[in-house]
Amino acid sequence: MKEIILIKVGEIVLKGLNRKSFESMLIRSIKHALNGTSQCKISSAQSTIYVEPCYEDADIDEICERLEKVFGIVAFHRAVVAEKNMESITSTALSYLEEYLESANTFKVEAKRSDKSFPLKSPEICRELGGKILEKFNHLTVDVHNPEIQVTVEVRDFGAYIHAGVIRGAGGVPVGSSGNGTILISGGIDSPVAAWMMAKRGLRLNAVHFASPPYTSQRAEDKVVRLLKKVSAYAGNITMYTVPFTEIQEKIKKDCPEELFTIIMRRLMMQISQRIAENTDSSCLITGESLGQVASQTMKAIVTTDEAADMVVFRPLIGMDKEEIIRISRKIDTFDISIEPYEDCCTVFTPKHPRTKPVLKYVKEAQEKAGFDEMIETALNDLKITYINP
Repeated sequence: MKEIILIKVGEIVLKGLNRKSFESMLIRSIKHALNGTSQCKISSAQSTIYVEPCYEDADIDEICERLEKVFGIVAFHRAVVAEKNMESITSTALSYLEEYLESANTFKVEAKRSDKSFPLKSPEICRELGGKILEKFNHLTVDVHNPEIQVTVEVRDFGAYIHAGVIRGAGGVPVGSSGNGTILISGGIDSPVAAWMMAKRGLRLNAVHFASPPYTSQRAEDKVVRLLKKVSAYAGNITMYTVPFTEIQEKIKKDCPEELFTIIMRRLMMQISQRIAENTDSSCLITGESLGQVASQTMKAIVTTDEAADMVVFRPLIGMDKEEIIRISRKIDTFDISIEPYEDCCTVFTPKHPRTKPVLKYVKEAQEKAGFDEMIETALNDLKITYINP
């Protein structure tokens, strides 16, 4: 019995004249996600993408697990292919769905007939197949409103497809369809979630991580790599740039007012990240900040931080509370890594009383007086690059 996967593409169908290019990007993403699994033939027709394993012993479960993480897929079905006649459709459905129908109490049949040359209309297909199911599984009853199992028959140009149940996809749009973005990534809960959310909206990601040895350990950097590995299962390949930040932080501590340590550090991070973004064809910076969560994320602090960059800064978590962010982190399997006790450089030299309403004029004066330009260039020349693949 030949199984096939039918992929529903969601909002891509609304893209008008650009729809074909979005579908092409999605197919590339699917091929990339399935690399290393059983060989599959991938095609597109009638608002559906078909993933057809080339060999009978293909691991369909693994293929489905990978497809669940491809942005641009709203849902998909594991289906079986039958010939386009009711005898084949009926016998195939009864055999393929036997295990599901035996364990259920209620069912309904739904038919979609996109091939109008098929002799039976959709209601007639439902009646005939439903009757045969009741004959074989006489413990079942029909429930058209809330069935335990919905048997669907799709009669298309290339064949008849039978399935029961739907597997939810990751949604969003294909990675790369919105350009490139650079995420400032720490080892905390928030920034991996922010990265995932922007990849869901089609951004291909680079990542910038700031390391301050000996104040931060190699384990902290390794932790970030593992977080990005989780994100890359959805976002594809990510290049991580690790910035040596120790000397800059020591200079902030030595030459800047204590209450401005954090805001000046954030401004320097923005300036360095923008330089990296420009060199990697990124059009935006991304952070995991949420309004009011900590002292550096008040309205005035965010405005003061943004002034340091000429590039747009996206903050997808800005209106979310911690519970919402944690819920997503658990969903994408980053939470347990994020709470490991290896701290990042944001915790180095934290002021006792940070300024929550900084005045831009005084912040800029303090930063310019200390003078960081040469240190920024040195840091950019000493970047460590790590390539992260799904």
